[in-house]
Amino acid sequence: MNAKETDGRAGVAVVTGAGSGIGRAVAVELLCAGWSVALAGRREETLEETAALAARESGGGGSLAVRTDVSRPEDVSRLFAATVGRFGRVDLLFNNAGTFGPGGVPVEELPYEAWRHVVDTNLNGAFLCAQAAYRRMKEQDPQGGRIINNGSVSAHAPRPYSVAYTATKHALTGLTKSLSLDGRPYRIAVGQIDIGNAATDMTRRMETGALQANGETAPEPVMDVADVARTVRHMAELPLEANVQFATVLATAMPYVGRG
Repeated sequence: MNAKETDGRAGVAVVTGAGSGIGRAVAVELLCAGWSVALAGRREETLEETAALAARESGGGGSLAVRTDVSRPEDVSRLFAATVGRFGRVDLLFNNAGTFGPGGVPVEELPYEAWRHVVDTNLNGAFLCAQAAYRRMKEQDPQGGRIINNGSVSAHAPRPYSVAYTATKHALTGLTKSLSLDGRPYRIAVGQIDIGNAATDMTRRMETGALQANGETAPEPVMDVADVARTVRHMAELPLEANVQFATVLATAMPYVGRG
């Protein structure tokens, strides 16, 4: 049975980092498509803004805002308990919460506290949320669901001075593969989307100039974040018998493929 057949709405999703950027765009896309969505993020006011934006665009509700620090196990447990308490199950986790950390800092000068913060958010947080989703999906009836991890093109190639961010995004690829394998007996499909230069507050500086591998600074093209959201929705709405294991969505002309 497709998760979309379990109730009157399209399914139940948890979106982390839903208060801004890619997380907000994906949450709004899912809500407008009829999903029930638990919005997770550190700031409750930005989650409420996401819910209000979705309500204006879709004319409906179906959202639940839960203030969550994904690096804290007790917050993650509370998030999934609140989601199941409100909507009855979990069909989708979009593991999106993340931070780049301090930019432009050489590896020999990167404070351990900064490294640890990026690892705790990007990797440990993704694991904790995936573990909580996995437990719910394994035990619920009908069994199963889908987890989509937000990787980044940095899971393939780094930017200068991005050691913490790049290391965690490479680690997410291993997390995705392992979860995908372990989820097979329980109809839990796990995939990863690697995104390059979606237009958000985080990438705004790229339009004016971003440090390149050759040491020069050059502007880079960006793409509409709505294109990312539509891709995530496509992955989410596949039947559980089909899975997009890895998808790369990027601004067509960004300096990623090839040398230059």
